[in-house]
Amino acid sequence: MSWEHDPINPRNWSTARKWVATALVSLYTFVAPLGSSMMAPGLPEVALKYHITNPTILALTLSIFLLSFAIGPLFLAPLSEMYGRAWILHIGNVVYLLFNLGCALAPTTNALIAFRFLAGFAASTPLAIGGGVIADLFAERDRASAMALYTMGPLMGPIIGPVMGGFITQSIGIQYVFYLIVGLCGLSSIIAVPLLRETYAPVIRLRRAKSSSDLEKVAVADPRISEVPTNKLKYLWDNLTRPMLILTHSFICFILSFYMALLLFPGVFYLMFATFPGLFTGVYHWSIGVGGLAYLGLGLGFLISALIGAKLSDKVYLHLAAKNGGKGTPEMRIPILIFGSFFTPIGLLWYGWSAQARIHWIIPLIGTCIFGFALMTSYLPIQLYLVDAFVYGASAIAAASVFRSFLGFIFPLFAEQMLKSLGYGWGNTLLAGLAIIIGIPFPVWIYYSGERIRSGSSLFR
Repeated sequence: MSWEHDPINPRNWSTARKWVATALVSLYTFVAPLGSSMMAPGLPEVALKYHITNPTILALTLSIFLLSFAIGPLFLAPLSEMYGRAWILHIGNVVYLLFNLGCALAPTTNALIAFRFLAGFAASTPLAIGGGVIADLFAERDRASAMALYTMGPLMGPIIGPVMGGFITQSIGIQYVFYLIVGLCGLSSIIAVPLLRETYAPVIRLRRAKSSSDLEKVAVADPRISEVPTNKLKYLWDNLTRPMLILTHSFICFILSFYMALLLFPGVFYLMFATFPGLFTGVYHWSIGVGGLAYLGLGLGFLISALIGAKLSDKVYLHLAAKNGGKGTPEMRIPILIFGSFFTPIGLLWYGWSAQARIHWIIPLIGTCIFGFALMTSYLPIQLYLVDAFVYGASAIAAASVFRSFLGFIFPLFAEQMLKSLGYGWGNTLLAGLAIIIGIPFPVWIYYSGERIRSGSSLFR
């Protein structure tokens, strides 16, 4: 029986089984980013608890999480392509649980920063692997809706986190923010460990081949399958360096990563996050708990985009594939990115100048909703492009996450200084200008030039 028709092939699983696996990975991906932002409304209490007077050090307790978020996928994605997705996800979640417990019990500022760094590394596991799981389960023409559900995790987690974190901090204390994450991690493991099965085809086939002594035949059918060579250190090195190889040898991956990091998630996204406490508690005089509700504007934009963007992405892809003789290409994901790129500067300008004018709080929240719509509408096609285009989709997504998480670490560190110098209006106008000058022409160029740039490289499908 050919692999295409083999019942153990994850793409031949029942629809229900595929969506259960997608939901479980999305659950892991939702819980992990909660730690990146849930403590944001409680930063004033963190400052009091640890006697922090330097605003940069205070911002570092929040954003250090994202520095290791950038590093983790470089190791974790290749490991999933060596040993499979499922147990890397399970182990990463348990380790994340332990380091959040460390954050809750941290006695000093240095200890808190160290545990936040380690927690971010573990939390990057589902971000590194989840897109690969979606590619394992769904063919190109069917995966937009599943990818939309999965990408809601890294976007909605940082939105819901501050809402919960604000009320928890106000009522029972900042350390219980971390205890809640510990509880959610434990619940996720209880649900996912017995239900989530391996989805990575080469590992599934390799395991079966080893048990049936038919390894050579399977290895010929799939070049990604091979015995672990005698030199295990070289084997490990070759796999662990793959994301950096993709990032440094693929101009497409490099430029898409930079584009997403600078203009979308998490660069501008987390910079906007860093401005919310000062605006809604300082200008609009909301309490810490109510101040967390300010993040729901972004969340509403994400939800609207998820409902519209996934269906629209599939329709555009199928339409363009039909015009191309039924053959789809990764560039057929880009028209939705072009569409989304027009909303980014609109959302930034709306939010910035309405906040500058201090008009009714609903107006800047509408601006954040527009930006949230733009972010999700742009983020989804980039993720789909990466898993469609690269042979090792998880490693490609890991490579793309380097810029994303690194800028998410850097941006909040200078947000307060930028706003003091430029104000909400001109600060967001600067970002909107980048979104117009770079953000709008770039997707058009990728659409027309991407296939030519990809041609001839062994990194691509």
